[in-house]
Amino acid sequence: MHQISNCVYAHDDLLQWDIPTKRLPNPYHDFPYMLIKGVLTPQECRVITSFVCDAKEHHTASLRGGDVDVQVRKTDIYTLPREYISLYETRFDALRQRIESFFSLSLTRSTPLQVLGYNEGAFYLKHADDSSELRDHEGNTAGYVCVAPSRKLSTVLFANDAFEGGELLFNYLCDEQAHPIKIQPKAGDMLVFLSNPYFAHEVLPVTEGFRLSLVAWHDALI
Repeated sequence: MHQISNCVYAHDDLLQWDIPTKRLPNPYHDFPYMLIKGVLTPQECRVITSFVCDAKEHHTASLRGGDVDVQVRKTDIYTLPREYISLYETRFDALRQRIESFFSLSLTRSTPLQVLGYNEGAFYLKHADDSSELRDHEGNTAGYVCVAPSRKLSTVLFANDAFEGGELLFNYLCDEQAHPIKIQPKAGDMLVFLSNPYFAHEVLPVTEGFRLSLVAWHDALI
């Protein structure tokens, strides 16, 4: 393990791979990501979650716009009314300067908001938001190749927490005792992290209930 912030370490495997987009925040931060509390109020979370649960139309998420592979990702995509998207944009804009300061970058443009629902049994296996994983003939990870260079920063806004399972696990990050870094979603909180393979992650299977998150990726000048 090698230390990347006051409280977080990374697996040494990462040092063996050529990662062209490798970048880390200031190592004197306690954590190499931001967990921002209360971006949405409990009432706003309830309204958005209720709307999605009542929605009739949604489709199964694909892998980077390609084929649907439910062995890798079992997620549904929903559409929110413009008023809810505007609410998200307003709250994100209010956080922009704080985020830019933490990661030492200047945000430029963002992808359209993705509204991701995970029903019971749904999951998303390990992936890096800006890269595809390379595997050797035995199926072991051999490195990463960047396929989405405009994704510099990832944001996940958790819209609810009335479910079991569904934690966001950082696959290569751990604490001093080598315990994996696992984020248990809390309604209204936003997780912000760099999109490169150091922050490869997965959504663990939802064992009960319905998990809802609002996800976007952001380009930036570094």
